[in-house]
Amino acid sequence: MKERIYICHTFYHVYIACLKELNKDKMQWGQASLMLSKMSNDFGNLKSRAEETGLFAEVIEFDEKEESFFPELAPLKKDTGNLVKNMIQRIRFTKKFGKLLAPFVPVNLREYKDIYVFCDSDPIGYYLSTHRIYYHALEDGLDCIRYYDTARYDNRGHFGLKAWMAAHNLIFIQNGYSKYCLDMEVNDISVLQYPCPKYVEKPRKELTENLSAQAKDILVSIFIENKEELTAVLQKDSISEHANSADSDGDTKTVGNFARILILTEPLCDLETRERIFRDIIEEYGTVDGKQASIMLKPHPRDVLDYDKLFPEYIVLDGKFPMEILNYVDGLVFDKVISVFTVPHAILFAKEKVFLGEDFMDKYEAPEIHRQNEQI
Repeated sequence: MKERIYICHTFYHVYIACLKELNKDKMQWGQASLMLSKMSNDFGNLKSRAEETGLFAEVIEFDEKEESFFPELAPLKKDTGNLVKNMIQRIRFTKKFGKLLAPFVPVNLREYKDIYVFCDSDPIGYYLSTHRIYYHALEDGLDCIRYYDTARYDNRGHFGLKAWMAAHNLIFIQNGYSKYCLDMEVNDISVLQYPCPKYVEKPRKELTENLSAQAKDILVSIFIENKEELTAVLQKDSISEHANSADSDGDTKTVGNFARILILTEPLCDLETRERIFRDIIEEYGTVDGKQASIMLKPHPRDVLDYDKLFPEYIVLDGKFPMEILNYVDGLVFDKVISVFTVPHAILFAKEKVFLGEDFMDKYEAPEIHRQNEQI
């Protein structure tokens, strides 16, 4: 029997999986498996880098398939106009989807003592439910249920009935409602509007408080493909903060000291609107005390907008690592970090954190789009 496996869909998921392993005794390092779903994310060379550290026993790629890959599922998603008929369709959909996924799961998950799944709303959740395999669910992102309770929003209307059906394995509901979900780890239960008996509070902060220098070095080596290149970028920015001029003796001196601002991008709206959003953010927050700030953009791992091409006047960092990794880059400090929906609580490298949220996004799309919880 193998010890444990983490099934991840994003860089952030891998980051939390690494933290959970690094918080174990060193004697337990190298016992867990890491499975990377290729369904919605390009992990690049992360597999080989993670293998090189020895933190995991094996790193496995998972060719997970969305429901659209199976055309035979489409008829089971059609609205019949009748609640009872719709629920019968959904029961059939749940079982069929789970069975269709079986050939694509690369390991025998029954061999593991503990299975940890980030974002069980993805197809793997249906697979585990259909095959009656118990697992632990983990929050998709930091306090993400607080801002978007996907389980309730995706099942709005007769939620109590649907939750009962999920608890009896008739249908599948993510985030702690599946019969075979043992528990659901969340960062902070107190901020969640709706209770769930399977929620277990495990603050993310506890995972980062006592990391050793070796653990931090492992994190950076897993997520940053070329640490030297990142250091060079940061040094370039530091140099550009200062303008030099000659004094009366011919010596040079620093005459400028500009604030450093980091903007976290996100895959918002369509590409044209997304570009406008971040140009507006730069225009509003790009100056401090009337002076132009030094601006960096950190693209979200799933953001495909070409920031290097569209924003050549600013420094664009590599997008393929979670922004929390910057916590472990020595000497890195920003005066301000700005995000739209990315929860910035875990950022330790900023003097000030600005979370723009729903009110800001109301200028770019219909308000009800980002106020799902109000519709539940």
